[in-house]
Amino acid sequence: MVVQVVLVHGIRTSATMWRTQVEYLRARGNPVTAVDLPGHGTRMSETFTLEGAFATIDEAVTDAAARGPVLLAGHSMGGLLSIEYVGREDPPPVAGFIAAACTAIPRGIGLATYRLLARGFDSLPDRGMWLTMQMLSRTLPPETVPDFGAGGYAFDTQDAALRSLSVLDLLAALQRIDVPLWFINGQYDQMRVNERLFQRVARHAELIIVPRTTHLVTAMRPAVFNALLNLAITTIEQGARVAVSVGAQEPRET
Repeated sequence: MVVQVVLVHGIRTSATMWRTQVEYLRARGNPVTAVDLPGHGTRMSETFTLEGAFATIDEAVTDAAARGPVLLAGHSMGGLLSIEYVGREDPPPVAGFIAAACTAIPRGIGLATYRLLARGFDSLPDRGMWLTMQMLSRTLPPETVPDFGAGGYAFDTQDAALRSLSVLDLLAALQRIDVPLWFINGQYDQMRVNERLFQRVARHAELIIVPRTTHLVTAMRPAVFNALLNLAITTIEQGARVAVSVGAQEPRET
């Protein structure tokens, strides 16, 4: 069966951040769904809640799983939410998981500082858009610069979404994840702070560091990230073939 892919975006952005990956996956022959979380993208008018975010992810995963094994990939906030989702006590139908740029526990002074900086940007006359565009244009290749903002920026959702992340029990969730898991971080990503802890706790995890890359690893080095998607898909495909082969060799009861 063909591996299905579900992509979950980070905070403030939307499904459009995955445009390069969506194009790659479709050309590869893998059906892909890039969701918009509540309060983001096409759902900007909605209120962000954890329940709504998990329901969005679950709906996309459940629908995709009816057609084949599912690779779930989340970036930043989307990765944190997906860790909690994949690590449920009643596991969802996910065959493999990429957690990108999200190896930090969103609590305490780190989360408080991030929220303070976000509110500072938001208080600027243009809500920090000039600085945002300067950063994107100087760090991303020209073909991916428009992708992060194409669905709009969820300024009004940002603080509520950040605040909600503090209740996630990521270490407990990681202990329960029983599928292949890849942590993918940029070399200069500020959210690498707990990456070794995450790797120790997760039983089936591989940590991959992309050199000369920031937090925006999917857009800064899109060809590398696409290659890692290929790695994950190939791993799932091989696992599915082995399972089918073993099942075919089992003796039938008479």
